[in-house]
Amino acid sequence: MTVETTEDHLSDRAQQLLKVLVEQYIRDGQPVGSRTLSRDSGLNLSSATIRNVMADLEEFGFVTSPHTSAGRIPTGKGYRLFVDTLLKVKPLQNADVMAIQRGLGRHAEDPKGLVGAASQMLSSVTRLAGIVTVPRPSHASLSQIEFLPLSDNRVLAIVVVNSREVQNRILQMDRPYGSEELRRAANYLNQEFAGKELGAVREHLLGQLQRTRENLNQLMMDAIRLAQQAVGPGPGAGSDRPEYVMAGETNLMGFSELSNVEKLRRLFDAFTQQGDILHLLDQSLKADGVQIFIGQESGYTILDDCSVVTAPYTLGQEVVGVLGVIGPTRMAYERIIPIVDITAKLLGSALNSQS
Repeated sequence: MTVETTEDHLSDRAQQLLKVLVEQYIRDGQPVGSRTLSRDSGLNLSSATIRNVMADLEEFGFVTSPHTSAGRIPTGKGYRLFVDTLLKVKPLQNADVMAIQRGLGRHAEDPKGLVGAASQMLSSVTRLAGIVTVPRPSHASLSQIEFLPLSDNRVLAIVVVNSREVQNRILQMDRPYGSEELRRAANYLNQEFAGKELGAVREHLLGQLQRTRENLNQLMMDAIRLAQQAVGPGPGAGSDRPEYVMAGETNLMGFSELSNVEKLRRLFDAFTQQGDILHLLDQSLKADGVQIFIGQESGYTILDDCSVVTAPYTLGQEVVGVLGVIGPTRMAYERIIPIVDITAKLLGSALNSQS
């Protein structure tokens, strides 16, 4: 018998069976068996043939078999193939577009209100968790950074932005730092990054951390640890505002795969602390349109059972923020993707009408 599936290629009928399986699982949340696939695929295949194709799909990691069922469910790899190749995005219903427009329209004169309204509308329309980053100021460049030691492993970071805005942050470190260590770290950072956009600094720091630690000397490691907190996403100096607005977190409690109490607690902790989520959203700032992180693709264990669908929004020609939804990997991508896309466009339009 010829194997229809390789890791790099699926036959047409293997793709059709995977498509039906993913759609069925998204709809019902139950493992999908051969009988259901035979009935819904529109293919005239025997149960034995379907089982053989499913075995191939499982061997190459597109589906998996839960211990409690003879049926199969998609893996992250299966969802990725579905989204990239097999998905047909549904046109957004006019009622949804009008609901988003109305929600944003009520805050047409209030930029902060617009961000909250966009988050609320994303949650309301998708029944997932909506998230919108607060617009970042244009051309925020690092002028200078200094560190002062405090008690209890804390460090005061003094960050000068655009040569005039002074931001102070208290950094909680994992060990005490002496004045000379902090001076050397500040000198290194000022030499490397003075005059560069904060976004570019953040991106460079993330890249540095992802390199093997053997390639970094102690000075660089100390400087990166300090700078990650000093110029990374987080509340700004003299401001207690969050860096993003979130709505509808409790919607996630309705999905069985996310309903474990401990899992929810850790997920909500991540939402509250904001750092990891912001690092993920930062990756979407330069994306061209909608970007989708499925399960482990996010790089954060707490989001292994989630998908994050994001899109950047603009003020003028400049990207100033990101919005999106967080939900289970078992989300209705064909509907969620256009909702995120149009909301980003409508939010950008509303912000531009104010300027």
